[in-house]
Amino acid sequence: MTDLEDIRRRKMLELQQKAQQQAMEAEAQEQMRQQLEMQKKQIMMQILTPEARSRLANLRLTRPDFVEQIELQLIQLAQMGRVRSKITDEQLKELLKRVAGQKREIKISRK
Repeated sequence: MTDLEDIRRRKMLELQQKAQQQAMEAEAQEQMRQQLEMQKKQIMMQILTPEARSRLANLRLTRPDFVEQIELQLIQLAQMGRVRSKITDEQLKELLKRVAGQKREIKISRK
């Protein structure tokens, strides 16, 4: 019986250690995600006017994936040095129109 109890105890310890390790990894990933999010916010504050940031925040409520794509493009432009001054609300509107026009439409025709 003691062998069986030892095996059970070892197995429980292994499971606890795995759970603890997974929790630590999840916490580290969450911290990394938060850090990246803060960096992204800082860059957006540097390259967008308050009105443009407000427009993106409103748009994020309805189309978060689209806003994420726009933000990544803006960050890439800024990193390449192609953003010389803050992007205004009007410039952002034009960019949004261009990117929204690029989406593919799938038409299904039935016969």
